[in-house]
This record gives sequence, structure tokens and C-alpha cells, in this order.
Amino acid sequence: MASSISSPADLVIEKRDVRFGRNRSLERWWHGGDAGRTAFFNALSSTFPVGEKFFMTAVRHYRDEAPEELREQIQDFIYQESMHTREHVVFNRQASDAGFDIAPLEERAARTINWAKRRSPLQQLAATCALEHFTATLAHDLLSDPAHLEGASAEPARLWKWHAIEEVEHKAVAFDTYLVATRKMTRFRRWLKRSTVMAVTSMRFHYVIYRNTADLLRQDGKNDLTTWLKLLSYLYGRPGPMRKLLGEVFAYMRPGFHPWQVDDRHLLKAALKDLALSDAKGATA
Repeated sequence: MASSISSPADLVIEKRDVRFGRNRSLERWWHGGDAGRTAFFNALSSTFPVGEKFFMTAVRHYRDEAPEELREQIQDFIYQESMHTREHVVFNRQASDAGFDIAPLEERAARTINWAKRRSPLQQLAATCALEHFTATLAHDLLSDPAHLEGASAEPARLWKWHAIEEVEHKAVAFDTYLVATRKMTRFRRWLKRSTVMAVTSMRFHYVIYRNTADLLRQDGKNDLTTWLKLLSYLYGRPGPMRKLLGEVFAYMRPGFHPWQVDDRHLLKAALKDLALSDAKGATA
């Protein structure tokens, strides 16, 4: 049940200090004037600051056990996640300035993370692997299909594309760390733990995201059947990010799975060129 696939030898996890939205406000329905799509992305963003701090802690716990190359990747992973935390704190503040009460959403995410923190370090790492697979899947789809951000305002679209680029770059760091942390386990036990944790994590992820989305729609007076049917068509029809995410839950549970079974770095080149971030150091958008 071990994978013969590993992270690419020439993989580069770039450190980029890029800032978004400092000089402009966020439109209330920034995603094409659509309340449902805006609520979904805002709901995702509300979970990132607390979630990414959890990821950093979970991976850092095993850093000293990792071989040198992986230790360097862990450091790059932590840097990227810290930048994501910073930028989504700003984005969430802008959503608040646009009139949304984000605090209840952040509190719901924090309660779920606090529940996870009561588990063992290895279970926390396994949960991080699962959630990193979710973000990498959503990132791949966002970069490969312009329909995901069609009609979105320019600045938040840039933020989400940048985030997606870096989620693809570091998509296997937590998983490779898990392989190191479980190196003394049998292949079956290693597979069973990550698959069981994925099942639990998937249920909690969907619960938090959809409750947060519903909260935001309620604030807009749009938590109704018409809005949800339109949103679900986007999420499970075309472009279908959540439909594809469900499929990837089962792909993750296959024996021998590794995130780099799909090498999607070709998506990064076009996105970096589009955002003019190839050599971005300390840039402000």
C-alpha cells in the first residue's frame, strides 16, 4: 500500500511576500454580483487563518524527524501558509467592512480546530493531509478552469489565484511528513489511519463550509431555495468544484495514493505570468 510516487526532485516551493487589497475596498458581492458564490468563497476564507495555523503546527511537530530536503520544504510550507493567513485576515476584514458579520464563522471554524487539537499529533497531521488535499484539489480546478472566478472583481480574483498557485506547489509537504511520521507502521495501518481521518475530516469540512455559507446568505436575506439551487449548480454542475472534491476524497483513500500522482505544475506557469508574480518579492497589489 505504499506509493511508488514521490514529490518531484526539481520541485520549487517559492517564498512570495505579496499583499492584496490594501488600497481598495471589497464589494459586498464581489463574485460577479452573485450572493451565493460570494458567500461560498467568503465562507472558505473565514476558515483559513485558524486552519492554516493548525496546519503549520501539525507539520512543524515532525520537522526534526524529516530528512534535510523535506525539512527545507516544511520551512517553505510554513512560510507560504503564514502569508496565506496574513492575506486572508485582511480579506476577512474587508468582508466585514462590506457589511458581513464574519465573527460567527471564524468562531465555528475555531471550535472545529480546537476539537482537532485534542487529538494526537499524528491524527492532527493526518487531518492536515486531508485538508491540504482539499485545498490542492480546489486550487487545481480554479487554475485550470476560468469559470471558477468568472465575473469576479479583479483584486479578490488575484488573491485566490495566488493562493491556488501556492497550494499546488506545497500540496505534498504534509503528506510526505506523514509518511515520515508513520514510517514504523505497517502499510495497512498507515493507510487505514489516513483514510479514516479523511472520512471524518470530510464530514466536518462540509458541515463548517455550508453552515458558514448559509450564515452569510442569511445576512443577505438570500438563504432561500432559489439562491441555493443556483449555487449548487455552480458547485456541483459546472465548473463543479465541490463535485470534483468529492471524487478526490475517494482518490485519496486509494492504497498507494500520493498528491504528485498528478503533476499539475504546468498550471502554475500560466497563472504566475498572468499575475506577474514569477519573481514577486515584497510586492503589493
